[in-house]
Amino acid sequence: MATTWEQLEGAALSLVRSGPIKDRLADAYRNHLAFVRVEDLPEALREEFRACHDALTRERPLRGEDAVRATVRKMSASEADELACTVVRLFAAIVREYASAAAPLARGTNASMNGAALNGYHGLANGARAKNAPVPQVAAL
Repeated sequence: MATTWEQLEGAALSLVRSGPIKDRLADAYRNHLAFVRVEDLPEALREEFRACHDALTRERPLRGEDAVRATVRKMSASEADELACTVVRLFAAIVREYASAAAPLARGTNASMNGAALNGYHGLANGARAKNAPVPQVAAL
């Protein structure tokens, strides 16, 4: 079972692959975003995630399709681009949230330990660190 962090990371990675943006957006939703539980997100991100979810499932499907396919079919390319940007911003925001939560763990250590505090921290409900979790590949701007 993937964590919320991993699902948002997977959605962002789906969006950066090759192919039409609408297909990538539908893939990101079906394979990742649909499995994110709103209550597992930090409070500050819940409203934006709900809006993203609603924007991807707002249309009634035709026979043989689901709401996501119907929605992206009716979306303009610029709407799809903007929604994809929202997904990436959500992933970046959750990285920042968990990095700030992990910062107290690294206090009193050298600078190289600050990155280690985030290693494996995936926002688990009990605050425990996930074993063998991937290191987030995020560069500070």
